[in-house]
Amino acid sequence: MASALEDDEIDNDDYYSLLNVRREATQDELKAAYRRLCMLYHPDKHRDPELKRQAEQLFNLVHQAYEVLSDPQARAIYDIYGKRGLDVEGWEVVERKRTPVEIREEYERLHKEREERRLQQRTNPKGLISVGIDATDLFDRYDEDYEDVVSGSFPQVEINKMHISQSIEAPLTTTDTAILSGSLSTQNGTGGGNINLALRRVTSAKGWGELEFGAGDTHGPLFGMKLFRNLTPRCFATAQCGLQFSSRGVRPGATTVLARHLDKNTMGYLQWRWGTQSSMNTSIVRDTKTSHFTFALQLGIPHCFVMTSYQYKFQDEDQTKIKGSIKSGFFGTMVEYGAERKISRHSVLGATVSVGVPHGVSLKIKLNRASQTYFFPIHLTDQLLPSAVFYATVGPLVFYLAIQRLVIRPYLHSQKEQDLVKQRESSATDIARKRQEAESSVLLMQESVRRIIEAEESRMGLIILNAWYGKFVTDNSKKHERAKVIDVTVPLQCLVKDSKLILTEATKSGLPGFYDACVGEEKCLKVLYQFRGVMHQVLSGDTEPLRIPKQSHRIDNDT
Repeated sequence: MASALEDDEIDNDDYYSLLNVRREATQDELKAAYRRLCMLYHPDKHRDPELKRQAEQLFNLVHQAYEVLSDPQARAIYDIYGKRGLDVEGWEVVERKRTPVEIREEYERLHKEREERRLQQRTNPKGLISVGIDATDLFDRYDEDYEDVVSGSFPQVEINKMHISQSIEAPLTTTDTAILSGSLSTQNGTGGGNINLALRRVTSAKGWGELEFGAGDTHGPLFGMKLFRNLTPRCFATAQCGLQFSSRGVRPGATTVLARHLDKNTMGYLQWRWGTQSSMNTSIVRDTKTSHFTFALQLGIPHCFVMTSYQYKFQDEDQTKIKGSIKSGFFGTMVEYGAERKISRHSVLGATVSVGVPHGVSLKIKLNRASQTYFFPIHLTDQLLPSAVFYATVGPLVFYLAIQRLVIRPYLHSQKEQDLVKQRESSATDIARKRQEAESSVLLMQESVRRIIEAEESRMGLIILNAWYGKFVTDNSKKHERAKVIDVTVPLQCLVKDSKLILTEATKSGLPGFYDACVGEEKCLKVLYQFRGVMHQVLSGDTEPLRIPKQSHRIDNDT
């Protein structure tokens, strides 16, 4: 069973779509759909040897689908595992667990074991690279009247500090994890580094504990301990203490945090810190689908401050966010504003402008790539110069729009095309088989469709005039792309019963006489039909349910 679980390949045979029934279909609905297809595909109804052979293949496929979905135990396995779950290993589950509910419980247990095995094999690396840039010469240069100052024709931009940190997690058991981290820092020609080892144990569903050991050439050996505990379903606490050994002696420190859910989207925090920088801090954080708000107040040594920030989340595909904050305290006042946006599947790019007294103007650029972070703080000026604020705001925006149009969009389009090509190549054999099955189905449907059309015409009923399934090009900007559609007029007419056509929410590529002609692309079904002598037309999404005829589909002849 484990091997079946670890195979993430998606089954291409959708039994629900093949029978054109809902996933919640009753036994009566399954039996009616099965009988209808049996009448169409039964080998004894066809005398031509080739048609008889094709009918036998399709009849066996329909029979297999009905056998699986009509058996509650087999259906439960199919709903969870797909077609690959219906092998010997899948049936062994049925022998151990006799009801669908128990089968699902067994699946959850095996799925949990699989996730635990994956966790034990994962190192979960995280990293940060920070490069500080001094660009004050761009806006605040010395006058050339000073003879003792050497001035070049171009402003000087320098890297004045760097920081690199990396950490990895190594699960030892299902409850124990070792975390190894290290960092290197340099600023104005001097620097140092440190390395830390933490051992974390999950003691229960409510808490965990952690021991930390560290050493470095700047702070000396470190020993610390951290505890986390859920006090109630809405409240938790953390406590951390440590001893830092150095040439000046031992410096102890402690931090405690108490947090509580104030409502569904709001958290309140109380923090107390004791040590070289003692402080008390309270904050409220509200996070919703469209916004993020934070208010914090701190009293301490050496800094006291009040801070508030707001972030708005656009509900677009790129997950765009704009944010602003103001922070004021003994150190001065600082205002920050910026934005971030997803530029690829695993990358998020953000820029923030910081304007403050006495800090001046800075531009901070951050790129998150999977679990790696690249941070570039650029100090522009020590003074509040309007020109620095303007260029810090407009410059990144213009640069991003240019890169987005010239680099990112072409790259993502190229990647999407390559993925589609690979997907088509990997499924070429299956597509050819599906196409052959669809063409065979259409041949076998001809006699039934002729009788259905005669019956519908006699009662002025539902006649499918034309039907196409696949990718339609309706956007004028994409005229260069070719439409990829197949004619499904006959298969749809074959599904008409008593002047009605009902399609379920399953993908239409699994219907008899259908196949996927454009793997990986968005597909639709376009139908032109006649009902009671009046023309109708409808365009339906691939997985949208469809019921015809409908008054809303009617084509107004006066327009």
